[in-house]
This record gives sequence, structure tokens and C-alpha cells, in this order.
Amino acid sequence: MTEEEVHGVHDYVSDPRNADVLISVNGALKRREEAVVSVFDSGYLLGDGVWEGLRVLDGGVAFCPEHLKRLYAGAKTIDMDIGLAREELTARLMDCLKANGMQDGVHIRLMVTRGIKKTPYQGPRFTIGKATIVIIPEYKTPVPEVQSRGVSLFTVHVRRTGPAEQDQKLNSHSKLNCIMACIQADKAGADEALMLDPAGFVATCNSTHFFIVRDGEVWTSPPEYCLGGITRGNILRVCREAGIPAVEKRFSLFDVYSAEEAFITGTFAGVTPVREVDGRVIEYLDGPVSQRIRALYKALQARSLTPIA
Repeated sequence: MTEEEVHGVHDYVSDPRNADVLISVNGALKRREEAVVSVFDSGYLLGDGVWEGLRVLDGGVAFCPEHLKRLYAGAKTIDMDIGLAREELTARLMDCLKANGMQDGVHIRLMVTRGIKKTPYQGPRFTIGKATIVIIPEYKTPVPEVQSRGVSLFTVHVRRTGPAEQDQKLNSHSKLNCIMACIQADKAGADEALMLDPAGFVATCNSTHFFIVRDGEVWTSPPEYCLGGITRGNILRVCREAGIPAVEKRFSLFDVYSAEEAFITGTFAGVTPVREVDGRVIEYLDGPVSQRIRALYKALQARSLTPIA
């Protein structure tokens, strides 16, 4: 992969093993070309479902209980019965990984939709049968050049909505708001979109969480207009445990443009430096605070693993 082909934080190193992975569809293991769901599935028809992305490292799943807690909270919010207890879903997840012989360098997409509809209509009462549960494990490691060069952000006009429209804490399949933001950032030549809240304060990115460093303090936006990110929460945790001042507060683009450091966080790539926002170059690319936080996060991640075996 050339530098010109490297684009965003979710780009990954191509791995031929992914052609042969087994995907769990309602508990049945299917080859990639056989792993399909009905055109009447609620997720396909309406984006009606919730999902999680998880990392497999060194023989275990990182922060597995935290991810499943968020998944079940989202399912309850949309009044959807997953149909399995957490322990049963965890076992199905582990069985899928064991069937693939996966131990490290894996990203999992765990998706649950309301299930099959008897006709294309949004009402849950038209759902037939149980929820659809799909587990896609793939060998994925971040492209090293993304980490070394940092990412560029572009502030988009698409805003993060409040709970009156769609609560941003809900990790739903309905991602059109974020997709529109991603498209605008792509058109502007940036790697990721920086999104604002309805009042114009910084909220989050279209698929990651955003942090800045000012005068040795780590700032991120309050939780009202962003997903309750597992990585985001753990970054705040390791900062506070290590005595690094870390606050959730409203701040504007003024504070971003003049920040000493900036980084984004997510399950896939962990902590990734930001090199510029709206053409303003951040003072330090992967500065000392960012580097320390990355090391602290990796140590916490290593302690969080739920063993596969």
C-alpha cells in the first residue's frame, strides 16, 4: 500500500487469510460468500439494530464485558430482545474465534438486528421470529503510516444531534448522520470529519472520539453529543490514574486550532495523532502527552483481555 492509498484511521493492512474466515450467522458458521441475511431483515430494511466493534489481542478479547454492556444497553433502549444472555453471546463469540483459530490482530464486528420482517415496514410488530446475530471476525492491523504521519480532520456542517432527535449514546445501525459527515470530509480531502454540537462546540468525529492537549491538560467534549466510547472512557481513566489532568468540557474550534497536541481514539487503532484540523497544523505531532497516554492505554488494554481458550 502506497502513501497515496493510505487514507483514514480505519485503513488496514490487507491480509489474505480474510478470504477464508468463517462468519457466524445466527450461530451457524458460514464462509464469506455464504454469510448472508434476508432482504427482509430489519437491519437491511431500516437500520434497526445495534452493533459493537471489538479487538482480539494476544489470545483474548479486549474490554469484552464493557462492549457487551453497551450492546445490551442499546438493545434495551430500542426495545429489542437479543435472545441470548450475555454469557451465551460471549460463548458464541469465542466459538467463532476458536473455529477460525484466531488469537491476535483481529477486529470483530458484532451486529444484532431486530430480525426478519413479514413486510417492509418500520413497526416492530411486523417482525417475525428472533433477532439476527452476525459475528464477522477479520485479520486487521492498522496501516503503520497512518500512525506515523497522523490524520487530518475537516470540520463539517453536519451536526451531532441531541437525544430529542437520536441519542448519540445509541450505537445503532442507523449511521447516515455520520456517513454524511464522512462524505463531506472525504470531498474536502481529509481523513475524518470533526463534528460540532448544535451550539457549535466540538462534539466528536464521525467514527472516532477527539481529544486535544492544552497546557498539559487533556480535553474532550462532554458525553451529551457523542457515543459512550469504550476507548474514550479508558483514555480518561488512564489519565486520571496517572495524574494527567483530563476533563470533559465544551470547547470551540479556537481551542482546537491553538492546541499543542490532538489525537483521536477508537477500538480499532487505539490512539492516533492528529496532524492538522481545517488546514491548521497542530503544534506537536504525536507529542509527549499523546505518547504517554498511548502507552498507558496499551498497558490497560493488555490487562483487560478475556481469554479465548
